[in-house]
Parts: sequence; structure tokens; C-alpha cells
Amino acid sequence: MTRHLLPIALAAAVAFPALASAADTQPPPRIIVSGEGEATVAPDMAILSLSVMREAKSAREALDANNDAMAAVIAAMKSAGIAERDLQTAGIQINPRYNYTNKADGSQEAELVAYQVTNTLSVRVRNVDKTGEILDKAVSLGVNQGGGITFTNDDPKVTITEARKKAVADAMAKAKTLAEATGVSLGKVLEITDQNVAPVPMPMAAKSFDAARSAVPVQAGENSYNVQVTVTFELK
Repeated sequence: MTRHLLPIALAAAVAFPALASAADTQPPPRIIVSGEGEATVAPDMAILSLSVMREAKSAREALDANNDAMAAVIAAMKSAGIAERDLQTAGIQINPRYNYTNKADGSQEAELVAYQVTNTLSVRVRNVDKTGEILDKAVSLGVNQGGGITFTNDDPKVTITEARKKAVADAMAKAKTLAEATGVSLGKVLEITDQNVAPVPMPMAAKSFDAARSAVPVQAGENSYNVQVTVTFELK
């Protein structure tokens, strides 16, 4: 071998093992499938959003009237067995209210007629059966806005675990079907990701409060927890 060809031969000798090593490290064939699982459970807690709105000529008068009404609502909640930790002020708003008069030139003249103060209280009811009673007490004592209800679970871990197992089983069944259809076998699991889907809140319209004359009829139903997983399998 001539001297000027020796570096090329040495470079080739180094390159070919590197190429062989790169071929050996190519990722194995794989399949990615998704699965979904669902599990249901009866709710054991209701979260209420209750608002008191009071109106007066001055902001001070409206706030004082609102404070008195909301204090009575909070006292009633506590007397009904709602713990201090389950009562939380969600917001206070003070807004002027105007009357608008159309003028001959097409513009409007605004007249301040009152101030409105709204205080919103979030209440966790841990005994779902008492939800209607709590609503009735609140309306009787001055709650006149809001009415949002979310039925939830204090600790849904067991139900979510059940849904997750179903989702994985669904993904594995899909992967097995696809593998058999293409004449290959499933290998080990390379990666799993999942996503929890929380139950949708169940709202109650504020107008339901206007007609309340006794304990409000409330149906808690059941919560459905969904889990979606994506599983990557090696193919053999």
C-alpha cells in the first residue's frame, strides 16, 4: 500500500466499526396506543357558591346591610354543622347602579341611584344529604344570588385507580389486536403516560332559589372519573 493511501485505510477501519455500532443502537420497532377507563362513585361532598346582594343609597349603607345578612348566613351554616374550615369568602364586590336617560341629542345622561354590595361565600357540605337543608337556610336568611353547586369527592383516589387500571387494560387489548393483525408480537412496555379527567360540575340556576319554600330538592347523582393513557410497546 502506498504511503499516501495509508491514512484513508486507517480512517475506513475506524469508520466501519462506528457504523456497525450505530446500526446496533437503532431503536426497536414499536407501537403506540391509547386507552381509556372510567369508574363511577357517589359524591360525598357538595360545594355551594352562595351570594348576598344588598342595595342602598350609599356604599356604606349597602355594605352594612350586606354584612348583617352574610353574618346571619354564616352563623346558620355553623349551627347546621358546617365547620369553620369549610366556609370561605370567595369575593366581595361594590358597584354603583345608574339610571340612564336618553337626551334629545342622542346622548345619555347617567344618574347614580344606588350602590350594590355582593358578598359570595363558598361552603363545603360534607354530608350531601343536608345540601337541600343548607340551601333553604341560606335563602331564608338573605342569599339571593349565586347557587352554583359542584358535587365532588373528598378523596377519589380509589376510584381514579380503578379507572386507570381499566385504561391500561384497554390500551393493552388494542395493542394486542393490532400486533396480531400485523403478524408481530408485543414486547416490553417502553413508556406510559396518563391524563385524569375530573367530573363536570353540576350547576343550579339562581332562579331556583326564588321559588324555594322548603328544603330544596337536590339530586347528587354520581361522579364519573375518566383516565386516558398512552402506552408505547416494543414489537418483536
